[in-house]
Amino acid sequence: MGLIVQKFGGSSVADADRIRNVARIITETYRRGHRVVAVLSAQGDTTDDLIAKAAEINPNASKREMDMLLSTGEQISCSLCAMAIEAMGYPVVSLTGWQAGFRTNSSYGDARIKRIDTERVLAELDKNTIVIVTGFQGLNKYEDITTLGRGGSDTSAVALAAVLHADLCQIYTDVDGVYTADPRHVKGARKLEEITYDEMLELATLGAQVLHNRSVEMAKRYGVNLEVLSSFSGKPGTKVKEVAKTMEKLHVSGVACDKNVARVAVVGLADEPGIAFKIFSLLAKERINVDLILQSIGRNNTKDISFTVSIQDVERCKQLLDEHRDFLQFDHVDVNDKIAKVSIVGAGMVHNPGVAAKMFEALYNAGINISMISTSEIKVSVLVDINEADRAVQVIHDRFFHEFGGN
Repeated sequence: MGLIVQKFGGSSVADADRIRNVARIITETYRRGHRVVAVLSAQGDTTDDLIAKAAEINPNASKREMDMLLSTGEQISCSLCAMAIEAMGYPVVSLTGWQAGFRTNSSYGDARIKRIDTERVLAELDKNTIVIVTGFQGLNKYEDITTLGRGGSDTSAVALAAVLHADLCQIYTDVDGVYTADPRHVKGARKLEEITYDEMLELATLGAQVLHNRSVEMAKRYGVNLEVLSSFSGKPGTKVKEVAKTMEKLHVSGVACDKNVARVAVVGLADEPGIAFKIFSLLAKERINVDLILQSIGRNNTKDISFTVSIQDVERCKQLLDEHRDFLQFDHVDVNDKIAKVSIVGAGMVHNPGVAAKMFEALYNAGINISMISTSEIKVSVLVDINEADRAVQVIHDRFFHEFGGN
């Protein structure tokens, strides 16, 4: 039979009963004749609790020491799961990220995987042992523990599936697949049987929290056969693949909402070549990611440039711009952190004119104002007032996925 990598998120291993449930899923897969590597996140709110503990001791702790601390969460869940599998009578071993061969760069708190030395994992699999691996972590060239940042366990699982040439990588979460919108907040959201890597990557980047975008990028790059499913329901999940069979049928595959954004407007810039380069190269050097960008038409020899950044970066962004005000020559910076980015995604949009118009019509009919728009071949994103965000998602979803016929 095949090799299957299974990843279980924090909610799937939150307590003893859920750990036993995860152990049951893993051993059932093993009993069907598959070799199994399972990647686990920390239990429930463990990571947040550890961050709070660190703040009690030193609110300005170094990123290296934070990685040392945060890596313990996954070790706890993995060892407990291995104990549960032991109690069921199956051969199992739990491995830390570095024991499993994860080697990373030295960006503490947000490390990137450089390579995975698979000897230990393959040796355990050759002994017909179930392998449990801590997600989210690795070791750098200084032999220091590093963590992979938000969504790191998803990335760990997909990376292992890629280097081990796994037949399938299953991402177990608290929803039973990828939906047309967040089913916890949007009435009528439907589960998709399949979705393309590109669509899933856009949805993940735009605020859908089912998969982290780094893991989807890696799955696409290495052709990993990916499935998102629930650790609680036992139902079939959503397949993420290069070409989805529903691609030609659905113009839009999903609606996403990201409330973790702020709009920055640089007002009164000189209307001359090179201004945009000066602004965005300055932000890039500080590793501040910019998303939607809008430049006004020049007037009175000045122009405005507006763009979005994450809430976490907005204060540093404004500070950086103010520090270089003389160099950039602008009047002032306006910040609006009471906004949300609402997006539609669909591979079929490129061949179907009028999709954006339907989205704008839905917002117009609901009396929701749009402040910025960004488009690509497979997505349309708009900025709306944060108080209107949930309603915007619902009316857009209703427009494309109404009860009789979809889009």
